[in-house]
Amino acid sequence: MGMIVKVGEAKTRLSELLARVEAGEEIVISHSDHPVARLLPMQKRQDVEGAIADILAARSVLSTTAPDEIIAWRGEGRR
Repeated sequence: MGMIVKVGEAKTRLSELLARVEAGEEIVISHSDHPVARLLPMQKRQDVEGAIADILAARSVLSTTAPDEIIAWRGEGRR
């Protein structure tokens, strides 16, 4: 876990906290000593686009499943 900050402090230091999050740090915001929120860096867009490309590539080599196969699978193990 990263830095823990109380709500009031987070309100007055939001710009600083966001800069720390952009640098990769995790910030937990607490209320009455109980964690209530977490500030995390956003995933990089290229990571998401790369993951989507990987999924599409993996799906492209799969064969399609015929409806009668799906119906047969549905009944498997029910006897």
